[in-house]
Order: sequence, then C-alpha cells, then structure tokens
Amino acid sequence: MHEYDADVVIVGAGPSGLMLAAELRLAGVSALVIERLTEPMRQSRALGFSARTMEEFGQRGLLSEFGDMGIIPIGHFGGIMLDYRIVEGGSFGVRGVPQSLTEEILATRAGELGAVILRGHEVTGLVADETGVEVSASAPGGERVFHGRYVVGCDGGRSTVRKLVGIDFPGTDATIEMKLVDVTGCEVRLRPAGELTEKGMVVVLPLGRDATRVVVFERGAAPRTTAEPPSFAEVADSFQRVTGEDIHHGTPLWTSFFTDSSRHAAEYRRGRVFLAGDAAHTHLPIGAQGISAGLGDVVNLGWKLAAVIKGTAPQDLLDTYHAERYPVGSRVVANTLVQRTLYLGGTEAQPLRDVFGELMQYDVVRRHLVGLVAGLDIRYEMAPGDQGPLVGKRLANEDLLIGDRKLEAHELLRSGQGLLLDFSDDATIRQTAVGWRNRVDIITATRHDPGGIMSGMLVRPDGYIAWTYPGGADAESLDVALARWFGPPLREH
Repeated sequence: MHEYDADVVIVGAGPSGLMLAAELRLAGVSALVIERLTEPMRQSRALGFSARTMEEFGQRGLLSEFGDMGIIPIGHFGGIMLDYRIVEGGSFGVRGVPQSLTEEILATRAGELGAVILRGHEVTGLVADETGVEVSASAPGGERVFHGRYVVGCDGGRSTVRKLVGIDFPGTDATIEMKLVDVTGCEVRLRPAGELTEKGMVVVLPLGRDATRVVVFERGAAPRTTAEPPSFAEVADSFQRVTGEDIHHGTPLWTSFFTDSSRHAAEYRRGRVFLAGDAAHTHLPIGAQGISAGLGDVVNLGWKLAAVIKGTAPQDLLDTYHAERYPVGSRVVANTLVQRTLYLGGTEAQPLRDVFGELMQYDVVRRHLVGLVAGLDIRYEMAPGDQGPLVGKRLANEDLLIGDRKLEAHELLRSGQGLLLDFSDDATIRQTAVGWRNRVDIITATRHDPGGIMSGMLVRPDGYIAWTYPGGADAESLDVALARWFGPPLREH
C-alpha cells in the first residue's frame, strides 16, 4: 500500500472532521473527507461553542467569519446559576450560532486550503497495516476504496470507524430522554436557562426572528428504543404535560431527541486509526461541551499527524494525542453526568443541589467549574519536571508589539507553525532555535503591558506553551523542548 489518495482519510464531515481537514491542509499534508450524507445538514443540534473554542477559531483567523456573536456571560452548572466572567475571558460560550453555520464556515476554509470533501459515501470496511489504511465505502456509483497513511474517525457516537477497528466504548446507557423541536408560528415564553416544574424541565431558546427551539424533559418518560426522532405531536404533548402550555398550533421545522447515554472510547488511537469528537466521547449536551471537545481534539491532533507524515517529528509524538485528550474527554463525560443529576434529578437530588449551592458561594469553586465547562483550565503535561506556572497552558491572547506593529498574540499562530516568542531580545535563545526555523516562527516581541513573568516561551501550533524561561539564556532546555515537539533540527549544508 504505497500509493495514497490522501495522507489522511477523515470519516465524517461534521465540525470535527472539517476542522481537522483544514488543520492538516494548513500544515501542508493532503486530506480527504468522506461523508455519508449527500448534502450538508441544515438542522443544528449545537447552537454555539465554548470560550476555549472561540480562542481556537481565533488563532486560525476563523472567528471573524461568524460575524457578530452574542457572548453568554452568565450560564449555569447543573441548573445553578453561575457568572462565567469570574475567570478572565470566561463565558458560557457564544449565543445562537447554529452548527450548520459552523460547518459551512469550516467546509469553506477546508476547501480553500485544498481539502477534498466527498459526500454520499458510507464507510463499509477498514483495513490498516504498517504502510497505511484502506477504507471501503459505498457510493452512488458503486463501492469505492480509498488509501491513506492514516484514518481519523470523526463519524459520531455510532462511529463505524470505531466499530470496525474494535475499540471499546464503555459507559452508561440512556436513562432519560430530552425531545426537541424547532418551531415557528407560535409564541412561547423563553426559558434560556431552563425551567424546572414538578413534571420535568424545559428550555426555550430564540432561533432568529421567527423560530424557537423547544427542549423538553418529562420526568418518568422512558427513553425511546429506536433512532427515529419524535413526531411534533409527541414533543408538543410532552411540553403541554410539563408546562401546561400548548404549542400544537405551531409549524415544526425539525424534531430530534438526545439522551444522557455517556460513553468514552478506551483508546483514541490504535495504530494508524484515530478517533475524535463524538466518535471518542458522547454525553448529555450541556454548555456546548460536545462540539467544543471535538474541535479541541482535532486541533491537538492535526499538527501532530502532519509533522509525523512530513517526517519532521518522531512517531511517538502521535502517542501524546491520547495522553492529552483522553483526560479532557473523561472530565467532560463526568461533569455532564453530575449536571444531569443536579438539573434533572427529582426530589431525591435536592440535598445535592443544596450542597452545590453552598459550595458555589466560594470563588475558588466557581472558578473551577467555569474552567471545567468552558475548557479554560485544560493543561497538558509537556515533560516530567518541566511544569512551570505557564507550561502546558494556552498562550494568553495579550497585546504584543513587534517593531512598530501592535497585534494580538494569537494572530502569530495563523500560519499553523510553532512559535518561539522572545520577550528579552536574547540572541542566544534565537540562535538555538535556528535549526527549527522551517517549523517554528521565531519572533522578538515586546509586551504592550509589560507585566508578564516570562522572558520567552515556546508555543506549539495548537496554542499550548511547551517551554518558558523566566530570564537569561537557557539554551539547553529549549533545545530539548524543540526536539521533543518538533523533531531534530535542520542539517546545515
């Protein structure tokens, strides 16, 4: 298997698959996306994304494509109100951005960069060996076979890729069901933060000027046993039983449902096969954590795959994908299960709500929960013994001066390269990094607000800090960090 249709075959053209294709193309490797659906999905389960995803879109110059976005400053944790502004840059995410728009923007960017997207292709088989992967798919013209160096399953909670590879997906089955409808032609009182009644809970959100999203949980109703969505009558009946309000006269645009089934793949990587997004983790959707965790997965994975494919980084760089992202997925699954109990539990959960309410009077608890839900507290272990105060965290988007030009730090990540920021005009540090200049942008900058504690830092292409120095040349540790994340230096001729 030596001739490839693409370096990476991506299964699934949702947000994760499309973002991964864009990341790979930005890094200069080829990407082929195959998708079961013949047309982009027009309906939207997700209606926004988290503060951390805003940063990830921003560092690639994508955030402006969404136009004016409303930021949700006050959200909740399990139905208990929480002001997300307690953390710098914190928010409950962006308001009213349908997933269909997110996918449209990402598909456009991936296409502009040269990714190929094939729709109407449903994966039926997968074979991987030491040279690459072979993906079989049924298509309108008959069976097709695609060859790649690697394959990434971004194909949702029922992932065919995951099943074909045999990766375990342990977790808990559904115990509750939440029905939803996007409806026009009826006025219904908005409940953006949710409203509990004796018979259940409802969330009512505006969808533009003319439509409303209605989500209803009816206490005691068993989850459905099929994948078929509920009828509008079912949703309207349930909403009326829970609230006493009638929406039967409205016109439905789309109905769907989701459950609290929570599962987490035992492996994010098996050889040349990777999982990302819902293929790796499923849970009750709260706070846009699903779409945001999936996008975080592929921003972490894309540059690593590209570096290994181009031969500039060692194979073991790919092992850091599971090591870094599996704990993130675990925390998402855990916190959404806790929120389900707080939010939707019956009278038996009231003592738990009372205790959480007391705990949330403390700033340290509120900061912890905001970081947990918004993804702002993610920190990767870059190397044993190299865990200074900033190592493993994301680069802050502070104002910088480069010569006479002022810009934000995240603008320096647009290229998809690594970044060495020299804040002390240290020639020794810059010279140490010269051997990696084809993979790392070396920038001498001055902080617009010179209150930072570091004289320089090495930042990975995903925006996470891999090395810092508080002052004075530290060429030896920089050399180690550069080799760890970016492979051996160039050989001078």
